[in-house]
Amino acid sequence: MDDEAALIDGLRRRDPQAFTLFFETYADRVYRLAYGIVGNEADAEEAVQATFISALEAIDRFEHHARLGTWLYRIAYNHALMILRRRRPEESLPDEDDALPMPSALADWSTLPEDRLLSREAQEVLRKAIAELPTTLRAAFVCRDIEGLSTADCAQIIGISEGALKVRLHRARLMLRERVSEYFGEWVAPENG
Repeated sequence: MDDEAALIDGLRRRDPQAFTLFFETYADRVYRLAYGIVGNEADAEEAVQATFISALEAIDRFEHHARLGTWLYRIAYNHALMILRRRRPEESLPDEDDALPMPSALADWSTLPEDRLLSREAQEVLRKAIAELPTTLRAAFVCRDIEGLSTADCAQIIGISEGALKVRLHRARLMLRERVSEYFGEWVAPENG
């Protein structure tokens, strides 16, 4: 915490070395989070730039209710959503009470060789499936399962309760499993049949 306090103090004093450290520490993670939400490099880079500008403008108001990284991710999440809304104004956020159908085809992938699961083709299928998730579910999945942030941090970043985050994460995983089951099922069926 002392390192974080010193970094915050340096940012408040507008110390260039503090900014460099701040950027180097968080830029890649902010980019991955933004990219996971917006789905393309140009918009993700725009979100990163806007995030750091906003953070520096607001650093004097940072009150330590959250860790610096969590606060920064919250800013990045909001910028990524603004970019999405600007790009796709017709896309509305789904009602969290909407029931998702249970997956219809669940293949047992545990028998697949690891090289098939890690192939470029399989990674592209998974990347596309993640990109097709509704925004609210994709944000929860990227934050928790890709970035590996805690449930509490993800809930704070997205601005929902931990319970709501867990529901979104569960729904995202079910949707992903449904979407990639057909692809992996084609490999499993011949081997099991």
